[in-house]
Amino acid sequence: MPETFFAYHAVTERPMPPRICLDEGHPNGVRARVEAQRGIVEDIWANPEKYREEELPYPVKVALRELALEKVRREKYPGYPSRMGCLYVSRTWQEARHWAEYFDSLGRQVLGVVKLRITGAFFAGDAAKCFDGTVDEAENLRLARRYWENKTTPQDERPIVELLAAGTMEIVEEDSLWKR
Repeated sequence: MPETFFAYHAVTERPMPPRICLDEGHPNGVRARVEAQRGIVEDIWANPEKYREEELPYPVKVALRELALEKVRREKYPGYPSRMGCLYVSRTWQEARHWAEYFDSLGRQVLGVVKLRITGAFFAGDAAKCFDGTVDEAENLRLARRYWENKTTPQDERPIVELLAAGTMEIVEEDSLWKR
């Protein structure tokens, strides 16, 4: 049963519509970026030795990671939102503002921070457990399981909370002057 909750989002690159739906049937931009790399990823899976000594481009590493994460999610955690069909949100305005400042420091255009009413599902993950995918599919799947298990260990880095929200989202407040 979907629940209703509030979250905050740093809007980047293009204005956010007042109401959206993101889920497995309504994918986000991550899915498009992953699908753009599908051909090379399938070749890597079929011929890993061909790529062992090659430095993979970052978009390919991301695609390998996201496909491993999606495979593990579908098999073990189907109730969690897909990273390719969600909105990345924050629990507080201040957290969203930190993400906005981070994106701004990377040169990504930030349009503001919004408060959203979300009816759907969410998963509180640790972005520090994200990884660059490699030609070793078994290792990618091991790291993907670690991400979705969401356990902390003493040697873990300080967690970077990322909330994945899927469902219907409606803007209830906007702050386009986030750089106050």
